[in-house]
Parts: sequence; structure tokens; C-alpha cells
Amino acid sequence: MSLSFLLANRFRRGKRSNRYISFVSLSSTLGIGLGCFVLIVLLSVMNGFERELRDRLLAIIPHAELFSVNQQGITDWQAHRQALLADPRIKDIEPYTKITGMIQQGANLKAVELTGLKISADILPRWQSAISPESWQRLRADAGQVLLGEGILKKLSLEVGDKITVVIPAVTDDLTFAAPKNLYLTVAGSVNVGGELDNLIGIMHLATASEQAGVQSGAQGLRFQMTDPFVAYSVIREVGYGFPQAVYMSDWTRTQGHLYDDIRLVRVVVYIALSLVIAVACFNIVSSLVMAVKEKQSAIAILKTMGATDQQIRLSFVYQGVINGLTGVFWGTLLAVITAPNLSSIVSTIEGWLGVQVLSGDIYFIDFLPSNLQVADVVITVCVAILLSVLATLYPAHKAANVQPARALH
Repeated sequence: MSLSFLLANRFRRGKRSNRYISFVSLSSTLGIGLGCFVLIVLLSVMNGFERELRDRLLAIIPHAELFSVNQQGITDWQAHRQALLADPRIKDIEPYTKITGMIQQGANLKAVELTGLKISADILPRWQSAISPESWQRLRADAGQVLLGEGILKKLSLEVGDKITVVIPAVTDDLTFAAPKNLYLTVAGSVNVGGELDNLIGIMHLATASEQAGVQSGAQGLRFQMTDPFVAYSVIREVGYGFPQAVYMSDWTRTQGHLYDDIRLVRVVVYIALSLVIAVACFNIVSSLVMAVKEKQSAIAILKTMGATDQQIRLSFVYQGVINGLTGVFWGTLLAVITAPNLSSIVSTIEGWLGVQVLSGDIYFIDFLPSNLQVADVVITVCVAILLSVLATLYPAHKAANVQPARALH
């Protein structure tokens, strides 16, 4: 064991005799530990939100859309679909027709956006988290059935089997409104995507929707699911600009991208803020070591007269600060690694005790606090905390190495 390390342990034991210096040293250790703990846990929460966004919301909503600018729809959409599926970036393409109208239930009205899809077993796995198998079977059995968002059913007090009237606006060739059309449907079940979508969404049969919307080709547009959702912006524009007929283009970053942007922004803000908290805790290391240098000037001077080099004195104080930092980093990281994977269940338990809900499913696309611990976040946090701890020791260590024996022992 080196002389510097032995001196660091001896000086640390000496600090315990001075309660004020000991308190400052302990507060720095606790501050670093708390900063590491909170930073890792909050980064895990941000990772959890990003995972849920990708696996829940982006598994259901289309990553991109092409839709016709006129009522004719996408001409020969079957051939276009087969050709576009040859692109490895595109996972799946499905035809759709969208109808915007008002559900009239007694004296109540509710806006709805009905999406007509080809109701088949092939697309069920993508919707299984939002639609129950029983509702799906009822929808497949009858072209006059419809699935409505959970929020719509609650607002209008609708149940399975209820008849509804959807008022659809009619537009003439000269873009003037004619008398609206009424579409009569039967509620087959609910769609539970989460968030505001549950107050707007509806799913029905493609043929019924196209017939009511007057789409001649059978499909108003094409919905794309990408292998990687984050390439949707570039891929849909590449496809759209080369499409043989006039179409509008849209992607999930335009409709739901604010959620992802918010997650990234909060992640950056959290990292900066809590890194500063760790930095402030490291300033306490500076304070405690400066006071220790002041208190141990005589001991340092004696060590120098006995042959201790400036480098050995400097390293002894660096070791003191690093030990404080490593202690805080170790316990903070250990608690975070234990807590983060179990955060969802911990928060659910606390919600049950207090009778409150942290996230409301009516507002957010999930109703629980997600968490996804990643090794990279732990490694980066630990490295940043240790680096700041080392930097905090440089000034006090330099000050200790510059103690002049003749002046200190005068």
C-alpha cells in the first residue's frame, strides 16, 4: 500500500475528530450519492417513456401515410402496395379510408375520426394491446360494426350492441357543402390506445368506409409501418415525391412527434440539472479538503521534513476526495440499480396507499410510470460523478503540496 494512501486514511480518521469538517465531508458524499441515484432513476423513466412510445403508440398508429388529394382515392393501390413492400425499410402497408363526422346519440354529439381498414387476422397482432379478441371477432362478423375509442364510449354512455348514427358532411364538386349523410353503425367494442386518441378514434370496415366516403378505387390512402419508425419522415417523402398520382404525405412526427420531442427535451434538462447537483455536492469536497489542509498544515510540514514529496502529499488529498466521491457514487448507483427496474410496481403501490394516480390514462398514452434501466446511463453517470470528484480534489491537493515547512512550523 502506498504512503499516499496510508496518509489519506490517517487524515480521514483525523477529520472525524473535527465534527464540522466531518459534517461537510459527509454532506458531499450524501449529495453525490443522491445525485447519482436520482439521475439514474429519472433517466430510466425517460427511457421507459420512449420504449412505451415505440412499443405501444407507434405499434398502432401509422408511421406514415399517403392519401389521395381527390375522392377517387389511390388508383390501383394493390399494385403500388406490392411494389413498395420490396423496400426493406417498409415493414407493412395497409389501405385505409378515413371519415370525419359527428356521432349523434340522443341529444349528445361527439366528434369522431373513423378509419376504415381491411379487417383480417393479419393486422390483429398489432392491435391486440388496444382491442380485445371478443371485440375484434364482433367487428369481423359484420360490415356494419364499429369500434370506438374508450373515451367516446364513456362520454356518450355507449355499450356493445348499441346503435349509433354518424353524421358525415357532404362536399360537392364546387367545394360547397350539401346536406349531410347519415351512417348507421353498431358498436362492436372499444379501442383503448391511451391519451387523447381514445376520445377521437374509431375503426370500421374499409369497404363500408370507402362506399360512404365515395372513394372510387376502394382506398383513400395507404398506411405505412416502417422497420424503424424514426426513418418515416425521409422514407415517406421519398415515396411520395415519386408517386405517379397527386397525394398528400404525413408521418407520425407531425401528428405525435411532440411526445418524442418532449421526452428528449426532459431527458436533456434532467441530465444537465442533476449533473449540476452532483457538481455542487463536489464543491463540498473542495470545502472539506481545504479545511483539512488548513488544519493539517503542521502535520504536512513535518511529513515534508521527514522526506515526503510534494507528489505524495498531493496524492494523499486526492485520494481523500476520491474515496468520498466513490463512496457516494457506489451507494447511490447501487440503490438506483435496485430501484429503477422496480419503479413501476413501487409507484403503483404508493398510488394504492394514497389513493392518487400519477399518470391519467385520459391525458397520457399510458396510465403507469414506466422504467427502463440501461447500462449506458449507469456507466455515463458513474464516470461523470467520479470525474467531478477528482476535479474537486485538485485545488486542495495543490494547496497542500505548496505548504512551506518553515512557515507552517514557525
